[in-house]
Amino acid sequence: MNFYNIIIKYRFWLSLVVVAAGLGLQLADLANFWPVFPLYFLGLIGILSHFFIGPLRLVQAPMEAGDMDEVERILNSVWFPSLLYKPVRSTFYTIKGNIAMVKQDFDTAEKHLKHSNDLGSAMPEAEGANKLQLGMMAMQKGDTKQGEAYIRAAIRAGIPDKESQAVAFLSMCQIFMNKREFRAAKDYFRKAKACKPTTKQVVDQIKEVEKYISRMPG
Repeated sequence: MNFYNIIIKYRFWLSLVVVAAGLGLQLADLANFWPVFPLYFLGLIGILSHFFIGPLRLVQAPMEAGDMDEVERILNSVWFPSLLYKPVRSTFYTIKGNIAMVKQDFDTAEKHLKHSNDLGSAMPEAEGANKLQLGMMAMQKGDTKQGEAYIRAAIRAGIPDKESQAVAFLSMCQIFMNKREFRAAKDYFRKAKACKPTTKQVVDQIKEVEKYISRMPG
């Protein structure tokens, strides 16, 4: 762990030590207020950043390593999520939602992802991925109307990778196939193929849809 990450991890307690040091100097009559003001200032900045920014920078390494238990432990160290700066809070709930999805706790995942979606995201790509996940969950529940709305919104916001784009276009293709709007279905199918996905599940789904798409009018 590099020095900056150590500071983030122990920022709250270090800030208290700095403030206590300033108080100690004053109470011992070794300094008046202004010479120790920088200590109070640094302590205040540290405490505020602990509550308003949190430790989310620390999740990058364990996420890349696939250590979701460590990611969850870091997120659980956030005492008051409602105090987090809005874009940080949105990211916080997105990650919480993704963890819940990994655990197949879809109700909790939907709750967290909706919370993140309502907050908005500083990055359109993250917003697009979030809306796509909500759309897929709605589709799994049989709520095609809500699923279509979320997936359309995800496409508009921008989806960060080709695999996810292919999933979004295939989902729209199937929605329009069910509506018997075959021209739109074919258009979305072409877009899905153009993404050239490599994930086996997505490739198999494209092959399955391709069996029927050529027989459709329009």
